[in-house]
Amino acid sequence: RVGTQEVAGVCLPKSVQFFSPTHTSAGSEETVEPYTTEKLSRISGGYVPLTGPCQLMTVDFNDLQELKSLATRKPWKLSLPVTEGGILDAIVVWFVLHLDDEHTLSTSPSEETCWEQAVYPVQGLLDYSVKTGDTVMMEVCCQDCYLKIQKISFLPSECQMDFSDRDETLSLGNEAELCNALAGLQTTSKQDGNSQVCVLESTEIALLNNVPYHECFKAAMGNVVLSLHPSKDLQSMDVDGHGSAINHQESQNKSSLDETPDPLYILDVSEGFSILPIIAGKLGPVRAYSSVEKEQHQAALNIISEANHFPKETLEFWLSHLEDESVVLQRPKSDKLWSIIILDVIETSGLIQQEVMEKAAISRCLLHSGGKIFPQYVLVYGMLVESESLLLESAVQGTEPTLGFNIAPFINQFKVPVRVYLDLSTLPCLPLSKPAELLRLDLMNPLLNDSSREVKVHICESGQVTAIPFWYHIHLDEDHSLNTSDVSSHWKQAAVVLDEPIQVKVGDELVLDVQHHKSNISITVKR
Repeated sequence: RVGTQEVAGVCLPKSVQFFSPTHTSAGSEETVEPYTTEKLSRISGGYVPLTGPCQLMTVDFNDLQELKSLATRKPWKLSLPVTEGGILDAIVVWFVLHLDDEHTLSTSPSEETCWEQAVYPVQGLLDYSVKTGDTVMMEVCCQDCYLKIQKISFLPSECQMDFSDRDETLSLGNEAELCNALAGLQTTSKQDGNSQVCVLESTEIALLNNVPYHECFKAAMGNVVLSLHPSKDLQSMDVDGHGSAINHQESQNKSSLDETPDPLYILDVSEGFSILPIIAGKLGPVRAYSSVEKEQHQAALNIISEANHFPKETLEFWLSHLEDESVVLQRPKSDKLWSIIILDVIETSGLIQQEVMEKAAISRCLLHSGGKIFPQYVLVYGMLVESESLLLESAVQGTEPTLGFNIAPFINQFKVPVRVYLDLSTLPCLPLSKPAELLRLDLMNPLLNDSSREVKVHICESGQVTAIPFWYHIHLDEDHSLNTSDVSSHWKQAAVVLDEPIQVKVGDELVLDVQHHKSNISITVKR
């Protein structure tokens, strides 16, 4: 969920309610997976169990009648006592499969297993803080053959009552006590009739929560705006995000006496939901164009824009101006050029976006004198590691795991050379070298690009090299950069897994042959 009310000076009003796709209200007819999946043991920052585990349900696969009745079974309620205080972020579910009376398979977070756990994000509560003694309540059902957990709420410890020794008929005093308890119940907040629901993918929510990302873009864009409009006009803009409609009215009255500068044109063609155009709109006299496609996202951006007292012409949606939506990169007007073009260079998965260098070549032709492409260049970094986990998850290792059957030669023909969506901060691995710069991708100056390069890497720890994780330093300009391997980053990392591990010892030197072709990176290792 979105955990901030302000991003780089832009206020996110409460009238916009952000939800993930897994959010479904009780009784919803939508057949959408009501959960996502995560490997809890590799969650960045770890996790804290707030309650003990409990059994949600039992299914007997030998009972045909029970299987048929699952989908029609009425929802049932469940209560769990809070054993440790914290923030209620999600309900996590796993299974224990009884193959027979003696053999079981468990997907529990505490087990070494190839399975992930099902995660039901908790959304829409008035408050997410729970303390020891509170009770978390939920409703469970098997609608559409999905296990659904809905109507999640919690009852504070001071509002709980013990009716075990009382008559069924409540006295007036007990009724008052019950009303107080219900008043303290932290139930899911109902959607305001005037609010705009905005459904974002988990990657988009992670991006919106990435404060350093937005602050970095704000500073870099501010430099460009200042260099192209080094006038007093910028002083009247609400640069710090604390202005009001009155300030804007005053600035408009004041500027009407002077000659109004031509606005700078800024285009954001990054993927998915982005508030960068609104951040740009707070930096000076600009016309910011967003490339978001979904009407729901456009409506949310309009509300955010209005809440930040923007003139209507400050934010526009670029696709509505295009006759051919397949040709996104073109002039803002026949006689105008862009001052800033924001491109998505790195996918959240850790790979380079397809055709990004081709887009950069077109963008360079559409820039105003002094204009910039963001980012201006990207440096690729990597290091050598020993990771049994990556090895076991990338290819079948011999015949022992398959009980002597020689399956590996066939299955391993279909293995992928690069693993994606990795989190280096939690990946079980032993670094065998220090990080090294592998490549430079320059979007502003193609003469500085590397399409291939040999990099010498010194071994600082003995072991066997099984993989080469890589990540990026994204340089918006010379002063502002983002590291995609930072713990706070919304980006994940990728890794090339070697076909055969290489045994090394301290002091050895390996040569990495790095190739970049059509947005794909390949790395081979030579002694």
